Amino acid sequence: SAAQIEVIPCKICGDKSSGIHYGVITCEGCKGFFRRSQQNNAMYSCSRQRNCLIDRTNRNRCQHCRLQKCLALGMSRDAVKFGRMSKKQRDSLYAEVQKHQKNQECLNHGLSLSREDASGGDSEGDRQGELSRSYSSRGSSSTLSDLDDIAVLPELFDLPLTPEEANEYCSLEPLGGHGGSTGNNSPQQNLLDVTDANGIKHEYQMLSLPQGTLLEPRPDDCTLMDIERITQSIVKSHLETSQYSSDQLKRLAYSGLQYSSEETRNFQCKSSESMWQQCAHHITNAIQYVVEFAKRITGFMDLCQNDQIILLKAGCLEVLLIRMCRAFNVNNNTIFFDGKFASAQFFKALGCDDLVSAVFDLAKGLCRLQLSDEEMALFSAAVLLSPNRPWLTDRQKVQKLQEKVYLALQHSLHMSGAADEKLDKMVSKLPMMKSICNLHIDKLEFFRLVHPETAYSFPPLYREVFGSEISLPDSTNGS
Repeated sequence: SAAQIEVIPCKICGDKSSGIHYGVITCEGCKGFFRRSQQNNAMYSCSRQRNCLIDRTNRNRCQHCRLQKCLALGMSRDAVKFGRMSKKQRDSLYAEVQKHQKNQECLNHGLSLSREDASGGDSEGDRQGELSRSYSSRGSSSTLSDLDDIAVLPELFDLPLTPEEANEYCSLEPLGGHGGSTGNNSPQQNLLDVTDANGIKHEYQMLSLPQGTLLEPRPDDCTLMDIERITQSIVKSHLETSQYSSDQLKRLAYSGLQYSSEETRNFQCKSSESMWQQCAHHITNAIQYVVEFAKRITGFMDLCQNDQIILLKAGCLEVLLIRMCRAFNVNNNTIFFDGKFASAQFFKALGCDDLVSAVFDLAKGLCRLQLSDEEMALFSAAVLLSPNRPWLTDRQKVQKLQEKVYLALQHSLHMSGAADEKLDKMVSKLPMMKSICNLHIDKLEFFRLVHPETAYSFPPLYREVFGSEISLPDSTNGS
């Protein structure tokens, strides 16, 4: 019924929907906008980069991007009425209605619990209202390579996917017009002198530059103003796309919310398939936030789609590993997982003790560095923008982006008075991160051999990012 459908927010802007209009669940505002655009045969233009974020608060700012989103999500004058949907479409819609109703019940339950220890400020209900207007729309695809335009990526993901993330996830505000123009460079704004550049060659090479390539000063290319603008943009992106804020995670750690011995034993007794499935979904949730983080890095959307996808596929787990240290409690060596803190033994059913142990060791090591949000944001962006990923089309463009981010990281450390060796220590974690990524792929390949049906049922985004797209088990002539 229409009343049930209204549980699902508008697919275009996330506002409260009023039913199916032109083939898509939308609010009255987006329905009217689409009708007018079709009546007038309107030709809109975008003053930014044709990738404006469309949500309830800024849907009227860019007609071009709003119309493109309507079309991308399937709005059409020729769309069929709800009564003529196929059984499969109706079943799919009904399942989504049920999911939203269930999520709402979980959220209401979670909100009533969290209010007990709320200490003021914005109410959880207000934050949840912002959330529901943020990322609730989803398209028909959920992999990277299916996209005609990576700019619609957030619409393909139903964020957030678990109630506890929904409870804490804050609204994603658009960055606005943070174009790549550098403005006028003045000599006194130049960031680097020759000695600075020589000092960072070694670390920068380790970070990712191909052998023999050294970072030279670029006095006319990168001003202090540019560096500060890049820093501000990336830190904002990082904070807005973090499932939990640092303060929230600290409060959770202090609360002692930990899996009991009995709960841990129950998880240890799970089947390998069940535990892998749960972890694959957990990782996929987190990947979606990394995708949104990448999209908001100035210059990332200017790369060709091939390079955007390659960088995301190659670097998102490394970024996850950096982000993960925020969820690690060094006092008792536990990590926040699906609502509570879990020890390494909690993951025993995976059959990957060496991988889990390596992840915990890395998290502990990164925690010792006590990275600020700014340092973590810039480090994550520098790792993601690695120009030595295989098959990149425009390696030099990626390298220039990474150079600027790296200079911003160095400048940030200098301004905060961090010890000189802090950058060395950060960079020294990269080989371990790479080893963990390789070990994860090895474990996944082995799991696929033993449990092909379960591996095929992993989320499409997880399968694609980690290269485990496989044919259906019964479609080959194997024994």
